[in-house]
Amino acid sequence: MVPGGPLRVGVVGYGRLGQSLVSRLLAQGSELGLELVFVWNRDPGRMAGSVPPALQLQDLTALEERHPDLVVEVAHPNIIHESGVQILRHANLLVGSPSALADQTTEQRLMEASNHWGHTVFVARGALWGSEDIRRLDEAGGLQSLRVTMATHPDGFRLEGSLAAAHSSGPRTVLYEGPVRGLCPLAPRNSNTMAAAALAAPSLGFDGVIGVLVADLSLTDMHVVDVELNGPPGPTGHCFTVHTHRENPAQPGAVTGSATVTAFWHSLLGCCQLPSRPGIHLC
Repeated sequence: MVPGGPLRVGVVGYGRLGQSLVSRLLAQGSELGLELVFVWNRDPGRMAGSVPPALQLQDLTALEERHPDLVVEVAHPNIIHESGVQILRHANLLVGSPSALADQTTEQRLMEASNHWGHTVFVARGALWGSEDIRRLDEAGGLQSLRVTMATHPDGFRLEGSLAAAHSSGPRTVLYEGPVRGLCPLAPRNSNTMAAAALAAPSLGFDGVIGVLVADLSLTDMHVVDVELNGPPGPTGHCFTVHTHRENPAQPGAVTGSATVTAFWHSLLGCCQLPSRPGIHLC
């Protein structure tokens, strides 16, 4: 970043979320002290007619030529696996696919790169409600259990591996229930809220936070996220508990709900206000 100049932002991924971010950066960036310096998409043709040619980056390995201060990933966990370390060599990284961090090798490599180059790995909290409260309770040593359930219509899922052939057996079917680490590679685009919860609660982490994925035929136009946590018992023996229920409107078959798009924009603005510091941090 040039002293006194705008913060230079690159966007990796041009699906629904990427399109929204690019549109806002082009429309509001200058007044917010932000400059969009590139957009990359695996299929460059998707940018034709909507992204100015000068901003289209054809080769992600050439991102350093655009001198970004922050690179925003809103593509797929594979981008973090394949290019996260290279990005951190040149800029801070805002991860929109935190399910990638369920892979311990990826997480370790990002941490090493962050420490070596002094750049930050920011992770967008996305659809996770109450992440700061979860973090504070965890830091205080009071978080005993955390369970995140995500339910939507089967058309909203992008499943892989053993879950790819999963079928709904009724109006509401539990496709997976277990540690978030096991779910992320099977539903990399549908487990980001759960991954964010695992990062907000490092004492439990990806192995201790429980993720539940539910196919519900009645949820044609929304994603429903339930977060349930338990804290320590009080003097009467009853445990501290919190249960949040979030209904996020979504287009039929969409992976990303409407409110998540707005939440991600605020995550982008939030991390732009923070100084670079090594490590992985929710924003």
